[in-house]
Order: sequence, then structure tokens, then C-alpha cells
Amino acid sequence: MIQIEKLSFSYSGSSSPALKNISMEIPDGEFLGITGASGAGKTTLSFVINGVVPHYYRGEYYGNVRVNGNDVFSTDPCKVALDVGSVFQDIDSQMTCSVVEDEILFGLENFGVPKDEAEARLEWALRETGIENLRSREISGLSGGQKQRTAVAAILALKPNILVLDEPTGELDPASSRNIFRILKELNESYGITIVVIEQKIMLLCEFARKLAVLDKGSLAFYGSVRDVLKNADRLASLGVNYPRAVDFHKSLVSRGMIAPGTEVCISAEEAAALAGGLL
Repeated sequence: MIQIEKLSFSYSGSSSPALKNISMEIPDGEFLGITGASGAGKTTLSFVINGVVPHYYRGEYYGNVRVNGNDVFSTDPCKVALDVGSVFQDIDSQMTCSVVEDEILFGLENFGVPKDEAEARLEWALRETGIENLRSREISGLSGGQKQRTAVAAILALKPNILVLDEPTGELDPASSRNIFRILKELNESYGITIVVIEQKIMLLCEFARKLAVLDKGSLAFYGSVRDVLKNADRLASLGVNYPRAVDFHKSLVSRGMIAPGTEVCISAEEAAALAGGLL
């Protein structure tokens, strides 16, 4: 479990806080999407969860953050890394080796995993991310989606129980983006890995995440189930957060008196079509 209590953080030299009085609990096995406008504090929040803040990015902080019962601020970052696997926004900067196999083995060797076990974990991670055919490929020759899968495989091999990803589909086309989210869903459902993903593509979050956290200028504006958060469409729009067109369709039906205000909000085209069909 990730427990965040009254967290505020300001980077060294900054005159304004990046995070302000955030409190939230992310239970084991959750699939959480974090979204918000640029500069809302999304990446900083991920840095707090994985220990990058304050161990690598210094600053002034208040409050408490615990991951699996351990205080992130006082726990050795290497220990945090075994609990929380991270895939950063700039994938190329995260790569340390030239070949896919070596990239996945790098972390295992650094954490002293025995050779036989490392080989088994390597094969498992390749299989789970669907890149067995890339094992001997040069990373420089991979597509964006293949690099993302390699990064996920390298972290997955360490067997963290939490996986934090910052904009994993930012440079990917729609098909590759969905493939990454399908992998995350499988890891979440098959192995109970807690997924925390920062993402601007709201339709992906609506389809795959179970909860949404919306940040606004460092504060937590909304936190709850995807459907409950999307009930606040007008407020989300004012914060610069997109929402599915199906929500607008639902709003228009309510405003015309065709459905009751308390009717469950649509979050997909399929749900909107089913609702429209029921009115005909």
C-alpha cells in the first residue's frame, strides 16, 4: 500500500511548492491513473512514490509517505527501488545497455540476483511483455513501443510489487499505446502488481484504470473511481483535463430532460450507444 498524508514539497530554489497538502491511499493491486494539466505536479508525485524525491531531487517537504509500511523519506532508495519499479518519461535516458537482453540483466546483476534465477527472470520478463523476439536486438534499432516494452521488462524482472510509469505512451501511436496498457492490465490482474501511471490520454485511462487522481497546480483536485471523477466534467474542463465525448453526450441528454440527472455517466462510445438505444 502507498500512503500519502498531508504531503507538500518544494524543489530547492523554487519559490512555489510543486505539491501542496496531498493525502491519498493507493491500496495493493490498484490500477491508478494520474492526470492533470502541464505543471500540475504529476511527475513530482511519481518521484515521491519511487523515492527520487527527496533522495535525488532535494527540497523542502512536509508530511508522510509510506510504501509497504516504509517511510520513503528515510528509507534507502535502493530498497525503495526493489518495491517500486519506475519507467520514466524519457526512455532513452533510462537505457544503460545497447542490447535488450543486457538491459534486462543489468538491474538483476546490480542487485545480486543469482545467475540461474536471473536467467529465469529474464525469460519471464521477455515473455510477459511480448518481446522474446527482441532478446538479441540492438536497442538503438527498436521502435518507440519496443523500447517501452524493454523498459517495462527490465523493471519487471526485478519483481517489484508497484510499477510507476510517467507518460509511457507519450511518443507512441494509438495501437502501440493500447499494447502498453494491455501489458499493464495483464500484470495488474495476473500478478497483483499495483500500477500507477501518469497519462494524458484520457480514453486509455477510462478503459484500463480503476481509479483516477487529478492534480491541479500541485493540489489533489479529485481522487476516486474513473466514473465518479468523470461526473465532474465541467470542473475537469476548467482544469485543462480532457474527458471522453461520451460524457458530453450524457450531459446533453440530462440537460434535455431525456434521462435523470442521477443516471450513471457514460465513459465509452459503447456505453453511449447502449444508452441511446434504450431511448429509442
